[in-house]
Amino acid sequence: MTISAPLSAPVFAILLSLAAGERHGYAMMKDARQPEGGGVSMGPGTLYGTLNRLMEEGLVIESGYSDDQRRRYYRLTETGGVALGAELERMRAALEAATRLGLLPEGEPA
Repeated sequence: MTISAPLSAPVFAILLSLAAGERHGYAMMKDARQPEGGGVSMGPGTLYGTLNRLMEEGLVIESGYSDDQRRRYYRLTETGGVALGAELERMRAALEAATRLGLLPEGEPA
């Protein structure tokens, strides 16, 4: 795997979206725009360019499922899940450090 931490915002948002299950491109873009999905606005060029790279690196695959001739669905591979888990662990450690340093506003969850 050539993707290294930290993951770019589009990569993180796509992997996070796919962790919930198979998705097509528009659903991933909608998930990514949500604050809990990364808060990332991606156009089709960014989405599909990133998906192609993630497929080349074995983090994502096309599922083969389609509910429409134009819609392709994607899913996370085991390697993609490992990459996402490593990024989440990196983020958790950073959040814990920020909490210890008192950098979060009062009342913010850690």
